[in-house]
Amino acid sequence: MELAPGRILSQRYQIVRQLGKGGFGQTFLARDLHLPAPDRCAIKQFKPLSNDPDTIETARRLFETEAKTLHELGEHPQIPRLFAYFEEYGEFFLVQEYIEGEDLATEIAGGVYNGNEEQVVALAIEILEILDFVHRKNVIHRDINPYNLIRRASDGQLVLIDFGAVKQVTTRLGQTVSTVAIGTPGYFPSEQAHGHPRKASDIYAVGAIALQALTGQTPDRFPLDPRTGEISWQPSIATGADFSRVLDRMLRYDFRERYSAASDALTDLRKLNQHREISKVVTRAVKSRTRLIPKSPPRLTFVLGSIGAIVLFFAGYQVFSVWKTARNLSDFYERGNTYYQLKRYSASLASYKEALKINPNHAGALKGRGDALLALKQYKGALDSYERSIEIEPDNWRAWIGRGQVLEKLGKRQEAIETFDRALEINPSAWEAWQEKVAIYLSREEYSAAKNALDKLLKFKSDNAVFWYQKGWTLQNLDDYEAAIKAYDKALDIEPDNADAWYQRGNCFHRLQKNNEALESYGKAVQFDENHAPSYYSQGTILQKAGRTEEALTAFAGATRANPRYYQAWLQQGQILHQLGRYGEAISAYKKASRIDSRKAEVYIAMGNSFYRSGKFSDSIASYQKALERQRDNADTWKSLGNSWFNLGQYGKAIEAYEKALKYRPGDREISSRKQEAANRQREAIEAKKLEEQQSPKAQPSPNH
Repeated sequence: MELAPGRILSQRYQIVRQLGKGGFGQTFLARDLHLPAPDRCAIKQFKPLSNDPDTIETARRLFETEAKTLHELGEHPQIPRLFAYFEEYGEFFLVQEYIEGEDLATEIAGGVYNGNEEQVVALAIEILEILDFVHRKNVIHRDINPYNLIRRASDGQLVLIDFGAVKQVTTRLGQTVSTVAIGTPGYFPSEQAHGHPRKASDIYAVGAIALQALTGQTPDRFPLDPRTGEISWQPSIATGADFSRVLDRMLRYDFRERYSAASDALTDLRKLNQHREISKVVTRAVKSRTRLIPKSPPRLTFVLGSIGAIVLFFAGYQVFSVWKTARNLSDFYERGNTYYQLKRYSASLASYKEALKINPNHAGALKGRGDALLALKQYKGALDSYERSIEIEPDNWRAWIGRGQVLEKLGKRQEAIETFDRALEINPSAWEAWQEKVAIYLSREEYSAAKNALDKLLKFKSDNAVFWYQKGWTLQNLDDYEAAIKAYDKALDIEPDNADAWYQRGNCFHRLQKNNEALESYGKAVQFDENHAPSYYSQGTILQKAGRTEEALTAFAGATRANPRYYQAWLQQGQILHQLGRYGEAISAYKKASRIDSRKAEVYIAMGNSFYRSGKFSDSIASYQKALERQRDNADTWKSLGNSWFNLGQYGKAIEAYEKALKYRPGDREISSRKQEAANRQREAIEAKKLEEQQSPKAQPSPNH
């Protein structure tokens, strides 16, 4: 299922944008529309790789079990809370707390640890403290790596995300679950690679991260001992003997020689930290008692004779020093700008920091540092940098825009809008400020405000297809479909192959009941993107209502070809095939829909109807019963069940079903009539049986011989 911005899941969560994509699925930023002020959350989409019913059912069971586990783990303040989980169109979704921040991989690459053993020990303790909670819940994470540890922007705490066990729902179940290897190469040991993870496997991953923080190299870059399989790390790293012993035990090839759980490793690392603190205290005490030995004073005549030369030397040196300092400052600043343009944000940040060592009040370097920190998702630091830059240069409109961007990331959207307004006061041509305001208004569904901002933005950037698309979407949500079509036309003038714009244009024509134009637009969408399933589906709905049944069937088939897990498209195919009297094909389509989502009663009702029309009353009974397991209060389904029993001559069961139907729809004449007919048939059957028994000759006793 395609999740474009604006798509609503479970009638509650609206997709804002994609956050990430991997082999197991995708992660999206979304808004919870059921809250008074729609709040942001992270939605993780998992797609089973097989449509096989056994795979889907096993995936569903695994998913529900793991979701419950995640809910329990969310009690910890450094693990994202699970808000909800659900299944839709045969795919599985987790709704979790959205964590703003920078991943540990970026932090390590930025040289934060730089081989500092003390800092690396502190990092390992920080990770293990979270992992200890996880292990005490008898859970194995299975995918601990620097990308799954986020430094939360709001408080600087590490947050552990993306528990690997949930990813089992998406694997091919041709393998048994126990043999599925989940994890990131370099961070999981041999037993996990063979599908047998243990708590000690997580300890290995923490050791690998510590190794990376010490060296800046990912663990898969280290050679392995060909005889033992151990990582050969000690020859290339200078660490204290105590820490070496701990790290060596964390990284052992044989899990039996590793720490068995996080608590054991924590104990040794905390002892190591305590010894360090004691050592520091002793060192400070020794230094405080040390006295410097004074040197012999130079001869006065030498001093007087040298004064002139020294004065001249320092005067010249001062001029040279000022020139060199200014040049170094400029070099670091320009280097930071270059790295930023190349999207090498950590290197950019390091250069700006060097510039600020020379001049802490360089407004440009402060603003540049803010830009780099913003790109690295270190929002609190970015905000501080922008505000310091603004203090020095209050009219730096770009710094004001940066400040607004950070405030938006921190959820302070109204303050962000006011900040963008300040940038526009300084520079009315700052179109970037209008762009940011548009994004905020759209995220808050304030479409009138978004329209006004887009009008301003498009005066500066009328050649941007994205902005015209946004205007079309805004006008569409304001029910101004004619104007929305014109905006989409502008976008398509710039990008004629934009399938999404063609699709939304078609939706506008459909709302205006201009179905021929809508069909033409949907046709263009699938011309440019043959896998644009929503366009095929929309074609099908229009054609079906127009009575163009065969064409509608072809369109719905296109939707399921583009997305084989498109539940609604399979359901619609089944309905059309049923109308055409092609009951066997209809049943096949309904079965595919039920494999995608077996929780809905509607698909079993429809399947039951097709079985009934085929004269397969036992199968129709089974389908109706499944529907009633999911929706007990449906009078029509009870009536259909009664009809099926009636046709099998099971009049007692038919009467029971009709009585249930009347419970939910009292006084219904048709159902009452059917119940009476079943009662009459039952009475006739009983009387016929009695008559048959009376007419049959009684058995005569055999004569005695």
